[in-house]
Amino acid sequence: IALYIWQKGEGPHLTPVPEFCTDDVNSYKADHCATTFSNFLPLCGDPVKKEDVFVAVKTCQKFHGDRIPVVKQTWEREAALIEYYSDYADISIPTIDLGVPNTDRGHCGKTFAILERFLYHTSSKTPWLVVVDDDTLISIFRLRKLLSCYDPNEPVFLGERYGYGLGTGGYSYITGGGGMVFSRVAVQKLLASKCRCYSTDAPDDMVLGMCFSGLGIPITHSPLFHQARPMDYPKDYLSHQIPVSFHKHWNIDPVKVYFTWLAPNAEELLNGKKVGYNREDL
Repeated sequence: IALYIWQKGEGPHLTPVPEFCTDDVNSYKADHCATTFSNFLPLCGDPVKKEDVFVAVKTCQKFHGDRIPVVKQTWEREAALIEYYSDYADISIPTIDLGVPNTDRGHCGKTFAILERFLYHTSSKTPWLVVVDDDTLISIFRLRKLLSCYDPNEPVFLGERYGYGLGTGGYSYITGGGGMVFSRVAVQKLLASKCRCYSTDAPDDMVLGMCFSGLGIPITHSPLFHQARPMDYPKDYLSHQIPVSFHKHWNIDPVKVYFTWLAPNAEELLNGKKVGYNREDL
């Protein structure tokens, strides 16, 4: 719409009207606003049980010492079923060596090994799989609410949708950093097909998008998953949502980001003190 109005600089100028607010209905500014909004997380029934969500964390030995402690300080406690997959078995975490070497590029080989382990070596009664990076910050608490809106008996592939070559017959895919959510049925259909990695270090999320596209299984986009950090998005954009995930630890305090943006409730206690971080600082 903005490009259409702009018309390469020849279109009409936009008129900012501060009374059209992006503030929450409970904001102190709301009395002066012609418009307000209310945040809510989609909830279509009872939240999915903790035991119905299996979480797979992709890591490697060089990040065991800095990234994994962040997971354990933040969202690990929300997950009833969680395993860490690495290129080295470390019993102190513990991590599981899948026998797939770590690569500097994509992690297609590791991700497909995780999918096979989920399908063949976990309880068939566990309907949901979440695959995240070791520097993904995620609220499993909120994800369980969101998953109440999806049928695990259908092939579901959920997350933040990106696109590759969409104007020339390409495909959509779920970007891995924000977290990829699979129903067990989706994993079954994928592994029953012939679609696999063209190389061990291929980009896993793009290969998965290509595979599901070929199977006729649609990608389900949710804007609540985020490939980047909170400060990488416009403040007004984030103010309209209750996020499920963020990604990357670059130049931030990831523990602080988690308790500011993703902790289950605003009264979460950390070391006996109420968390009171200011989102504007992040």
